[in-house]
Amino acid sequence: MFILEFLKKNKVCNHERVRPDVDFAYCPDCGELVENQWYIVRCSCCGVKLKALMKNGEIIPENRFCHNCGAREYIVERISKINFIDISYAVLIKAIVKNNLSKYTQSWVETDFRTSNYRPRLLQQFL
Repeated sequence: MFILEFLKKNKVCNHERVRPDVDFAYCPDCGELVENQWYIVRCSCCGVKLKALMKNGEIIPENRFCHNCGAREYIVERISKINFIDISYAVLIKAIVKNNLSKYTQSWVETDFRTSNYRPRLLQQFL
C-alpha cells in the first residue's frame, strides 16, 4: 500500500508554463491566477547582490558569506520589475493569487415608459 502511494503522481501544479516575463497570468494547466514575485539577496554589510536560491521554502544566498566583505548576514528584498542585469541573481516565486470575493446579487430598476428621460440604474447594495 505504501509503495502505491509513493508511485502516485503529485497533484500539485508547479505552474511551469507561466511565463516569467509577465506580472500576472493564468496557469494553462490548473487555471489559477499566478503572480510572479522576484526576490534578490543582498549583503547586509556592503549591499552587494548575492546569487540566491530557494531551499526548503526559504530564500538564501548560494554561498554562506559575502564575496566582497566576508559578512554572513543578508537581506532578502522583493523587487517589482526584474532587470536583465539582476536576472542571474534573482529568485522567482510563482504565488497563487487568492480572491476573497463573496457572492452578491445585483438588482436593476425597470425602465418606466411614461417618462422619456429616465435611465435604469444599478440599485445600492446594503450588507
